[in-house]
Amino acid sequence: MKRKTLVLSAAAGLLTPLIAACGGHDGGGASGEAIIVGTTDQYTATKEEPAPLDPAYTYDTSAWNLLRQTIQTLMTQPKGEGTPVPEAAQSCSFTDKGDERYACVLRDGLKFANGDDITAADVKYSIERSLRIDADTGVSSLLNTIDTVETQGDRQVIFHLKSADATFPYKLSTPVAGIVNPKDYEKGKLRDGFQVDGSGPYTFRAQVDHGTITAVTYSRNPLYKGSLKVSNEKVELRVFKDADAMASAIDKGDIDVMTRTMTPTQIQKLAAGDDDNVELVEMSGLEIRYLAFNTDAPTVRSKAVRQAMAQIINRDALVNEVYGSQAEPLYSLVPASVVGHSNSFFNKYGDSSVAKAKSLLDRAGVTAPVKLTLHYTTDHYGSATKQEFEVLQKQLNDSGLFDANIQGHVWTTFRPAEQKGQYDVWGMGWFPDFPDADNFLAPFLDKNNFLGSPYSNATIQKKLIPDSRREADRLAAVASLTQIQDDVAEDVPVLPLWQGKQYIAARNDITGTSYALNSSSVLCLWELSRGVSE
Repeated sequence: MKRKTLVLSAAAGLLTPLIAACGGHDGGGASGEAIIVGTTDQYTATKEEPAPLDPAYTYDTSAWNLLRQTIQTLMTQPKGEGTPVPEAAQSCSFTDKGDERYACVLRDGLKFANGDDITAADVKYSIERSLRIDADTGVSSLLNTIDTVETQGDRQVIFHLKSADATFPYKLSTPVAGIVNPKDYEKGKLRDGFQVDGSGPYTFRAQVDHGTITAVTYSRNPLYKGSLKVSNEKVELRVFKDADAMASAIDKGDIDVMTRTMTPTQIQKLAAGDDDNVELVEMSGLEIRYLAFNTDAPTVRSKAVRQAMAQIINRDALVNEVYGSQAEPLYSLVPASVVGHSNSFFNKYGDSSVAKAKSLLDRAGVTAPVKLTLHYTTDHYGSATKQEFEVLQKQLNDSGLFDANIQGHVWTTFRPAEQKGQYDVWGMGWFPDFPDADNFLAPFLDKNNFLGSPYSNATIQKKLIPDSRREADRLAAVASLTQIQDDVAEDVPVLPLWQGKQYIAARNDITGTSYALNSSSVLCLWELSRGVSE
């Protein structure tokens, strides 16, 4: 087993603009033989969520990674992070001093995979469709600074913003801003099922069994025009029921690559380097895990209860027991390495202390033990999630201040239930839409937030978030970003736990794996190639 570590750190990438897109090399040995990639991510269409792959609806990293191979966006996040670069666009830029007018010129000769020409009108249609549908997943909130979309001729699109938004180029790199064909995607209706069509580097064909994807075939799109260099002709993504089944497949040579999600034990075993046929690639990541609260629920309505949980939970012990070196404690929604990060929770609560937690409850007149249930998903963030919640339960109950139970649910039940406010406390993960502090704060705290949380802070929503977005120099936004994080530590509408690293395992004839994932967990299948490993 060989183990490679990505040389570029997340911090360096975030501070240094790069010119190559998340794909920027002609990997050796491209051939017609499909590269087989395994995943444990599950993709299911249900009555509650019949359109899991419509870019106007889905707000989930695993589904977005299916779309990014096929749905093209005006901008893309570059290899190694940095500021976004044009993708379907030839050029994009702010054209006014106030950063409220953003203009893009499309590449000449853009076509959908079916041969239809792409015009500025199609871009306008796609953006306005996402805003019009305004899905209850909250994904359209990424576009909520748009006032109007204007076209000039067939190739120029102009976005007039309601207020300055220095993060807008990042938002145009996300699938909700993807360019879709009006023939395939109705204006006011979601596209049910598992069909995906676009102008990206690949075409998409899903194999489905009883409403669940079992495999996806990506074939190189000969009409693609963009900034990505495609290093293979075909990739097949196979869905496995669990990490053990996926690991067995790569051991047998049935698949070439393992992606999300390997278990901590598997990663430790691979890192030991006992198998010369497989390489483990470790990369910096911006994945975070946190507890979310329904702040209207009787059990956690009192801020003191949430603060007491923040005071008791020992992140170091949690990480060491469950994830080891694969994660690190997190004391803010904004990960370390992202500009604007502040250890606000540690600054307020310090080390774990039962005595301090008891004092918080006593001062608020809350009688201990507080009885509550922690909910988690059993099939979305990896098999270690159950163990993580067992550790959290034990920490809370050992304090004598809580009587906590835990309850696991499959994702297709879990996600709709938490959005409807059926859980008081639940665990979530966040893989950023783009690597900026705004994307670790606004989705949880702004109006129509991703969690459907009843928590509302007028200062954050009306002043601090807008103020931070006015600063193109993100270092100049640090004061506003820090105040937001301090307010979150005070009110605890969410409780950050840890941030993790990322891993890919691949058989040693596969190249391009070091850039097949970026820190935002964007899967770049076009990077993979079959050749001779160095």
